[in-house]
Amino acid sequence: MNQGLKNLHPYPFERLTKLFDGTNVPKNKSAISLAIGEPKHPTPDFILDALKSNAGDVAYYPTTKGSAELRKSIADWLCQRFNLPASSINIDKNILPVNGTREALFAIAQTIIGEQSETPIVILPNPFYQIYEGAAILAGAEPYYLNCTEENNFIPDFSSVPIKIWQRCQLIYLCSPGNPSGAIVNQHHVKQLLELAEKYDFVIASDECYSEIYQNEAEPPIGLLECANNLGNSEYKRCLVFHSLSKRSNVPGLRSGFVTGDSELIASFLRYRTYHGSAMSSQVQKASIAAWNDEAHVKENRDKYREKFTKVCDILSPVLSVTPPPASFYLWPELADSDTDFASKLYTSENIKVLPGSFLSRDVDDTNPGKNRIRIALVAEVEECLEAANRIKEFIENNY
Repeated sequence: MNQGLKNLHPYPFERLTKLFDGTNVPKNKSAISLAIGEPKHPTPDFILDALKSNAGDVAYYPTTKGSAELRKSIADWLCQRFNLPASSINIDKNILPVNGTREALFAIAQTIIGEQSETPIVILPNPFYQIYEGAAILAGAEPYYLNCTEENNFIPDFSSVPIKIWQRCQLIYLCSPGNPSGAIVNQHHVKQLLELAEKYDFVIASDECYSEIYQNEAEPPIGLLECANNLGNSEYKRCLVFHSLSKRSNVPGLRSGFVTGDSELIASFLRYRTYHGSAMSSQVQKASIAAWNDEAHVKENRDKYREKFTKVCDILSPVLSVTPPPASFYLWPELADSDTDFASKLYTSENIKVLPGSFLSRDVDDTNPGKNRIRIALVAEVEECLEAANRIKEFIENNY
């Protein structure tokens, strides 16, 4: 038995279920969940059509590497979106399709982490996507948490990490735009991290699954490969980037994404995944090609989120400190009271689920950066989000 299993923490939504267990909710108010980051906008018809019209492909085994056509569509999108030289992205060496970034973000730790004289370290932001932590633990590494607080603009402070930690670090998870804050790293942050990676020889795994949901249409979030290329690292050494269609194209159930970057790391990851048995089905590949080749639906998606953020923040700003984040689809307001108490009372009173911030964080140096915050996922359609916002406002006015 893998001894790391006993060290895994309950998943945030398991904790949420336990928090609400036995709770009575008002029958006259419809249930609204703003707790899970699962997009609820309709999936574009052309993606569904591509999936349905290729259903017969289930008769064939797919390859782990995916089709050349899919890898070509991904390379074209990468180069266009992140201003990369076409010559720097080889579809045979720099791209690997994956079944959603969740499994890939987990599996990369199993590929990268190796034995050394001291327990290896995996550095991750705090708050964080819990897959990072579980991946580190089950790979036999020790998680090291970097608090992302309002004081540091919700960006990890790499300068605060002791040298002895960098010396043991084999992998760092970066999430930009961030979950739950929506904060975006800039060229300066990435330059600092790339220099540290070169000095101490660790891999950067950049989770960029929220990169296509942002406020300023003229300034899309910069990506790790874009920064690396700007700094002359056009081979993307020590860089791996994870992208997904789930948020970008409203297809969370398609389980489609890709990993790109350092060709040597991609080759090792492909070898691992060949044994792991992770191959994207052919019909999903063809639906993915259709999605990566179209930007109109992505722009429409962003417009919907902007509308929701503007209207919801207008409603909530008199009672909560909320402003539209630079990117992602979350609000991350601070409360005057316990986050778990607030979430529990809100559910009991209004039949609305939000996620306590402390469920996304760990206590580090007597600080939990998610304490007294909640994550509000504006994933439902506009009218449902506005209904939820009005109920939350009334709840706060009547109880705080």
